[in-house]
Amino acid sequence: MFLRPEDAGTVTSPTLIEAAPNEQPVLSGGVTLTGWRKDGSNRLGLPAAAQGQVWVADVPMVGGRALAFRQLWVNGRKAVRARTPNDDNLPRLLTWDVDKQEAWITATAVGTLRQAGQLEMVLHQMWAVNVLRVKTLTVQGAKVRVTFHEPESKVQFEHPWPRPIINGKNGSSAFYLTNAVELLDQPGEWHYDGQRGQVLYWPRPGETMSSAHVVAPVLETLVQVSGSLDQPVAYVQFKGLTFAYTTWLRPSEQGHVPLQAGMYLLDGYSLQQPGTPDKAGLENQAWIGRPPAGVELAGVHHTRFERCQFLHMASAALDYQSSTHNDAVVGCTFRDVAGNGIQLGKFSDEGTETHLPYNPKDEREICTNELLENNLLTDCANEDWGCVGIAAGFVRNTTIRHNEVSQVPYTGISVGWGWTKTANCMRDNRVTANYIHHYAQHTYDVAGIYTLSAQPGTTITENRVEEIGQAPYVHDPDHWFYLYLDEGSAGITVQDNWCPAEKFLANANGPGNVWKNNGPMVANAIKQAAGLEPAYRDLLAEQIKKPAANGAQVKQ
Repeated sequence: MFLRPEDAGTVTSPTLIEAAPNEQPVLSGGVTLTGWRKDGSNRLGLPAAAQGQVWVADVPMVGGRALAFRQLWVNGRKAVRARTPNDDNLPRLLTWDVDKQEAWITATAVGTLRQAGQLEMVLHQMWAVNVLRVKTLTVQGAKVRVTFHEPESKVQFEHPWPRPIINGKNGSSAFYLTNAVELLDQPGEWHYDGQRGQVLYWPRPGETMSSAHVVAPVLETLVQVSGSLDQPVAYVQFKGLTFAYTTWLRPSEQGHVPLQAGMYLLDGYSLQQPGTPDKAGLENQAWIGRPPAGVELAGVHHTRFERCQFLHMASAALDYQSSTHNDAVVGCTFRDVAGNGIQLGKFSDEGTETHLPYNPKDEREICTNELLENNLLTDCANEDWGCVGIAAGFVRNTTIRHNEVSQVPYTGISVGWGWTKTANCMRDNRVTANYIHHYAQHTYDVAGIYTLSAQPGTTITENRVEEIGQAPYVHDPDHWFYLYLDEGSAGITVQDNWCPAEKFLANANGPGNVWKNNGPMVANAIKQAAGLEPAYRDLLAEQIKKPAANGAQVKQ
């Protein structure tokens, strides 16, 4: 669905795209896989435990070629791309050689694997994970030399932050391997056999493949609302819709090396002599790309999403990119999202070094006066562990209130970008009365609420943050926080936030920050009022609205 300026409404007659009474319309980017049959072949590489257990279906042809995909859903539940290990007992790097662009791991970590094929390494790095396509595996006794494809190999080995850790406080960086038939060894796992154009799946108990609804994603973006500074799309409202099943293939084609919050590196390196005009000690230079979203908006104002669901997304779910103002996202559910639940505002353009302050001459470019209210965000960033529930970049006068964020691998709510104390476009943002819990499930250097850069007049108040995760492989088990003002944060008031202990961090901050009355002493009334307001608490009990059994797709 593509909306242009001519689709705009007016303040008295907005354009409404909403569910009919008693209906649950789904805009789906997926296709149903049918024709499942028991795999009777003695498939080379398939583990003995999987022989006779696996089912197979032919991959549909799209545009004259076999459909490629990185996700698979069975009866509305994401299947696991075959991997090892199957739990959190992740192996660790032995060595990481920047000059030779190679890693060494133990032979036990690869099991019976001897050919790289389509294999990928998902590498844990402090506050991010990388997807690195394996080029070669060379077994030498008890160790294995691993090299990676370009372009990610160059970027991975040259960029300074975040980097793999060798022999750190909690050992070396952890990883898992995925996307090889040799790794398909338990129910719920699947593998794409590109040579045969088939997908293999080992059903979970209770799943009947002859009647299962199996969906593979096809479309990257379901809805694009695109205006300009002078011709915006205005007064468009979406109500009661479900957006589901999107794809993202860049990691399969170019790898994925994020800097932070899922923003992936296009290039990055250390300066031989640290220091830039904006930051005297800076050695880190980086240029980033922005991951796509299932629903994207730019050049809009007075748009609204109300009581919508964003489910089964392969990257971000909802993205207000640039030149947006006076928009609202209210009472929506974001669940089973591979990347950020909500992205909002600029995160540096591709041609701009990412530590430079953003302060456009035309202030209409700035995402301003936005409202995110009473939304439920859960099980977001379940593939890209460095993503967050709500990721706001360079935003102004934006309100994030009464949302609940849970079951995320990294930070709950992140506001700001640029790592700079220099004045920029950000100011007067409000993060209030949100409930963040069960965060940091996989990464540390983390907080329930996290900020970057100068943003005077910004307030973080009356939030509730608790239930930190404790993954065994995090680089520094003590380096986690409930509230965290990171590099350049300035002009921010942090007050009356409830959390179980006074565990906070102010790192390389600028001037003007105020901390007052945060911790377990905060009034119980504030604690209990955080999160979804009563009129929206039904979101917690609401059953996921499953896409139609026919796998209806958005028409193109």
